[in-house]
Amino acid sequence: MAGSTSHPHSDPGASRRPDDLYVSPPPWDIGRPQPALLALADAGAIRGRVLDVGCGTGEHALMAAGLDLDATGVDLASNALRSAESKALDRGRKVRFLLHDARQLADLGEQFDTVLDCGLFHIFDGDDRAAYVDSLRSVLPPGGHYFMLGFSDREPSEWGRVHKLTRDEIEAAFADGWRIDSIEPATIDITTNPGGIRAWLVALTRI
Repeated sequence: MAGSTSHPHSDPGASRRPDDLYVSPPPWDIGRPQPALLALADAGAIRGRVLDVGCGTGEHALMAAGLDLDATGVDLASNALRSAESKALDRGRKVRFLLHDARQLADLGEQFDTVLDCGLFHIFDGDDRAAYVDSLRSVLPPGGHYFMLGFSDREPSEWGRVHKLTRDEIEAAFADGWRIDSIEPATIDITTNPGGIRAWLVALTRI
């Protein structure tokens, strides 16, 4: 889970640069994949070329690489990407990490079979949200899958500029060119609360 804009999810407060989030480990940087996404991997739902958007220190891209999949992670926090590259080296996994804005994925000129999003969609609203969804369309061909783990409107705590997502918001954002396969309650594990954060796990297919 990582910030790929100048207003990433963070502790309550004003906007911060992406690198500011990783001066010390943020609460969502748990040193392992989020259980909800790991369960998808274990079920065989993550396939082909994988793109981890807002990858942070790379746990989900590394997870994909551990499945012998072609994995790429993108983020705007350069210090998080350095940590991700170090992890890949230490674990002997081949992953490509790129300093890149998730709202401009078309600039990569590539296609992916699976896109993973842990905590990125929920930082966007308005034009940024529309740009991000358009960006996803540009790299996912028909039949490609997008899996998103984002804050739920059922979460009582406040987290800065994070937008707590309703089912209606998710459905509206992906009304054009997507099939919503499921929107299920889930949890985002964090280091500061053993109960984690209430979230939605969303599975969509590009049509």
